[in-house]
Amino acid sequence: MFGGLSNIFKIPELKHRIFVTLGLLAVYRIGAHIPTPGIDGVALAEFFQQAQGTLLGFFDLFAGGALLRMTIFALGIMPYISASIIIQLLTVVIPHLERLSKEGEAGRRKIIRYTRYSTVVLAAFQSFGISIGLEQMTSPGGAAIVPMGGWGFRMMTVISLTAGTAFIMWLGEQITERGIGNGISLIIFAGIVARMPTATGKTFTLLKTGEISAFLMIFVVILMVASVAFIIFVERGQRRIPVQYAKRVVGRKMYGGQSTHLPLKVNTSGVIPPIFASSILMFPATVAGFIKNPIMEAIANTFAPGRAFYTVLYVGLIIFFCYFYTAIQFNPIDVADNLKKYGGFIPGIRPGRRTSEYIDRILSRITFGGAIYLSMVSVMPEILYRIFNIPFYFGGTGLLIVIGVALDTVTQVETHLVTRHYEGFLKKSRIKGRR
Repeated sequence: MFGGLSNIFKIPELKHRIFVTLGLLAVYRIGAHIPTPGIDGVALAEFFQQAQGTLLGFFDLFAGGALLRMTIFALGIMPYISASIIIQLLTVVIPHLERLSKEGEAGRRKIIRYTRYSTVVLAAFQSFGISIGLEQMTSPGGAAIVPMGGWGFRMMTVISLTAGTAFIMWLGEQITERGIGNGISLIIFAGIVARMPTATGKTFTLLKTGEISAFLMIFVVILMVASVAFIIFVERGQRRIPVQYAKRVVGRKMYGGQSTHLPLKVNTSGVIPPIFASSILMFPATVAGFIKNPIMEAIANTFAPGRAFYTVLYVGLIIFFCYFYTAIQFNPIDVADNLKKYGGFIPGIRPGRRTSEYIDRILSRITFGGAIYLSMVSVMPEILYRIFNIPFYFGGTGLLIVIGVALDTVTQVETHLVTRHYEGFLKKSRIKGRR
């Protein structure tokens, strides 16, 4: 592994890409500390102390703490992710977008352009709602979060937050084009990892004061290592369906006849199901934070994390979105038609409808396994907190994102090394990406 790391600096292009990536991520982290004008930071911090279990605390995870400080990057990359998902869903419904998705590079560029416009619109809408909400908020001590509200503050907030989101989107595209790895994913990765030093410091403080025992700490470390290994194992897991191509003669040459496989990932949907499920379930608690009403407070308590009803509903939504998003991402009918078009077939299965039904049946089974895996990882923080009384966050969506992005980035680095005849990170095997 250390030999693979040293080989990175022997390739000028790869070294340049890595330095560009680190530099742009540093710019992102600097921007995450530039405050939005017109906000009392102390009062805002006091308000967020009681908002950790709401949608605001969940979004702050993806913003890398920028939402908690209400900086110019407070919206983070979430508007871009939402716009991408919306455009992806509309591609199945709107024929024009479906045609663009099949037109190759030209169509992809148009879809990316629509995604950028949608991101700006969503960011402007969300930032305007945040500005109005901030004017109505007060800290637990009664101090106003926005001392001087009005349309001037609202317009300044909309411009600042929308421009911040657009700049983050540009940074992500620059990392993808000029750096290494997926830029948007790395920005989310950087925001989550930026919290690790603080969490580690708090953990050691609790260990020194005796609030958690040394035995419990050793158990937690072992559990962390085992969880990371399990997630990596499942994320790399595939169900390989054998595919045989028939021999055909064109002129004097013979084509086809080779055997290959169709890889189906265990976790095709990625981290989208936990994100959707968390957003839906945290919405009542978020609304109850703004509306002081006994009925809303009762609803918020029902949907509070840690309750049995919340956990059951959370797992159910994750399983539903796993199947829903997999159905959008992977179409067995198109795969079967492409196999038939190029002379491919699954041994023992007739081409056409029988093939699509066979692929759909296998995909449904492995998706169920992937949904159970996502549910287990997503409820892990709650189990650690409620049963073992571990006073810090570990697992869930953040851990899935960190491991997934790390796997993808390391895979790209190793591809550069192997292409130029250098050894990768592992001598006896190759790291397989998630896609």
